[in-house]
Amino acid sequence: MSTISLILPDGSTLEVPRGTTGLQVAESIGSRLAKAALAVRLDGRIQDLERPLEESGEFAVYTFSDAEGQEVYRHSAAHVMAAAVLRLFREARPTIGPAIPDGFYYDFEMPRPFTEEDLERIEAEMHKLVKADLPFVRREVSVAEAREIFADNPYKLELIEELEAEGETVLSVYEMGEFTDLCRGPHVPSTGRIKAYKLTSMAAAYWRGDENRQSLQRLYGTAYPDPQALQEHLDRLEQARLRDHRKLGRELGLFTFFEQAGAGLPYYLPNGAMLRQTVCDFALQQHLRRGYQLLRTPHLIRSDIWETSGHAQQNYPMYYTDIEGQSYGIKPMNCPGHILIYNSQTHSYRDLPVRYFELGTVYRHERSGVLHGLLRVRGFTQDDAHIFCTPEQLTSELIGVLNFARDMLRTFGFSEFEVDLSTRPEKSMGSDENWEHATEALAAALQEAGLEYHVDEGEGAFYGPKIDIKLKDAIGRLHQGPTIQCDLNMPDRFDVNYVGEDGKEHRAVMIHRVVLAGIERFLGLLIEHYAGAFPIWLAPVQVRVLPITERALEYGRQVRDGLLQAGLRAELDDSQGTLSAKIRDAELLRLPYMLIVGDREAESGQVAVRHREEGDLGPQPLEDFLARLRDEAQPPRG
Repeated sequence: MSTISLILPDGSTLEVPRGTTGLQVAESIGSRLAKAALAVRLDGRIQDLERPLEESGEFAVYTFSDAEGQEVYRHSAAHVMAAAVLRLFREARPTIGPAIPDGFYYDFEMPRPFTEEDLERIEAEMHKLVKADLPFVRREVSVAEAREIFADNPYKLELIEELEAEGETVLSVYEMGEFTDLCRGPHVPSTGRIKAYKLTSMAAAYWRGDENRQSLQRLYGTAYPDPQALQEHLDRLEQARLRDHRKLGRELGLFTFFEQAGAGLPYYLPNGAMLRQTVCDFALQQHLRRGYQLLRTPHLIRSDIWETSGHAQQNYPMYYTDIEGQSYGIKPMNCPGHILIYNSQTHSYRDLPVRYFELGTVYRHERSGVLHGLLRVRGFTQDDAHIFCTPEQLTSELIGVLNFARDMLRTFGFSEFEVDLSTRPEKSMGSDENWEHATEALAAALQEAGLEYHVDEGEGAFYGPKIDIKLKDAIGRLHQGPTIQCDLNMPDRFDVNYVGEDGKEHRAVMIHRVVLAGIERFLGLLIEHYAGAFPIWLAPVQVRVLPITERALEYGRQVRDGLLQAGLRAELDDSQGTLSAKIRDAELLRLPYMLIVGDREAESGQVAVRHREEGDLGPQPLEDFLARLRDEAQPPRG
């Protein structure tokens, strides 16, 4: 019998008979590994544990500790859920059911939406399938056979047609009990391997994400190898629900949306507008300290500028309007305006770097199905800057931006983050040489800044590679934050130059960057990170004064006015409610301080201080409290 050579992750080589399964290899390495194994990889291809190995190559075993293992595990759970649905709802038509971060979903065509009671029934049916320990059996079929198997399912037939158009002649299906699905796999060996799972929610969806196509019903779930890990995940989901910025935005009076006036366009209420202004003011101060110059550019720019920039050719999701027969684009980003300002003057190498900053409001045509509170909107403001520099200055400028972004995140309470270097996408513009130079510059800056990073192939902007910084919130979720893009292409398109030491014109390098995440998005993240209990320097209302008698009301106004004159954000609760009701209302709004004033405080010039976390701090002179608050209300250093 012939043998094949398997190169293990530690570099060692294992000789095994051709046709040995991945599971048998795992067993030869160790019983513990075999028990945890979910799939294997051979020369870059992931496959089922029980599929025979026919060729030599690099070999690895995936468990749930690997992202690939989690995907296999949860995709298998999606098949179990789909099988349970079809047992209960014969009229359902399954479409696709992928694994997603922390879970899975499956879309179905159904004559009616699913209900909470349906979820309970489906879970109970899943228990039966898991208990039966049914094997996942892979079978290869011809395109014609696949059409016969899925003859009554137009969604599967559409997928089969696409695979055939791509040149596929042999397709794979997976059978599990009476359920058969068109699927590349791999899957766990049997349903009994799926130990802990939960259906978490349901939603409407569209076939292929296209709102012009068939409306579907989507079921979400998650799966873990043990009940404790599942419960920990469900606890995180509950935390996420309680921190949902859309829910807190309503409860705390921060922002709202008026669908009749346009989807995805936030309206800031007084408290939300104050929070936003505080963030923007701080961002502006920090930019000015670092040598940025403030700009302001129009919302409308003639469409030929967007042709030059490449946005029009890339079918960027823009809005257009006509004015006196001339087409204008409503800006989706600020860079062309900054380039026009830069090009309005001649720049010497001695002038560079030039750093322009704008809190620029932009608009993008996002589909209604992807809008999500402040995190995904159609109109938003970017903490946007563009740096024009020489090639020799590029690395130092990138390092400066990286340090700036770290300082800003830490100031706002985000101490942990991950970094991706995103490379050239399929749809892009510019020469290979420019892309290579820009990508190398970003990598060099990350290395010099001492930041570990992951290469995210093909996820750059259409005009240049970028660094994406993903910040980690209070419950461990990662969110897109600062973005830094190196652009050698747009300077070519707009002829962006400087005069060098030799008296000749040279092409400038351009850096695009935001050091927050866009203002709207960043506010949504702040709300969820702090669960609405903002640190005092960010709190829209820092102090609420609570008079407890009619006679103390006038003194309460004086206290409130004194706080306002001191530059603090204060308000007065002059309602007729009881003290306990006033305290409860202030606590529900997560206000940092309450100052309770009655006749005794009015006579003595004191205030009874109550803190959001520390509770009652007792009476103290108003001046002493002001001195304390002035110090506490300063932004922390990053």
